[in-house]
Amino acid sequence: MSDGKALVHRWFEEVWNQGREATIDELFPPEAVTFGLGEIDSEVRGPDQFKPFHRNLRTAFPDLHITIQDTIAEDDKVVVRFLVEGTHKGPRSGHRAHGPQDSSLRNVALKSRGKQNSGRLEQLGPAWDVAPTGRNTARTCGSLL
Repeated sequence: MSDGKALVHRWFEEVWNQGREATIDELFPPEAVTFGLGEIDSEVRGPDQFKPFHRNLRTAFPDLHITIQDTIAEDDKVVVRFLVEGTHKGPRSGHRAHGPQDSSLRNVALKSRGKQNSGRLEQLGPAWDVAPTGRNTARTCGSLL
């Protein structure tokens, strides 16, 4: 597995599936930007701005799980197709919990910042939905990076 792919897989496994905030500090550079976290055209810069989103989403979806379905890498760029699943059990962005499990199939393009930047990730643009999954499909998770 390439370094970029390994970083992306580590991000989703440790940050989202295991809830490890320490990995955010390791892999999310202070100057990096992520998009689409709750509001259209919103930008979040660095780990300190990302962590509140992470905490809120994991509180709202305590059983959140991400399954990477495809990973394509070329040079320092990685595109990931992933399934996001979770039960909405807590408040999020002014919405009350509604109980049923939500799922969303998403894509995101990332750039691996390589060894000189300590092997960190940078999002290249907003994540986008792929297709309905047949369950309560919703845009539950913004970009997740």
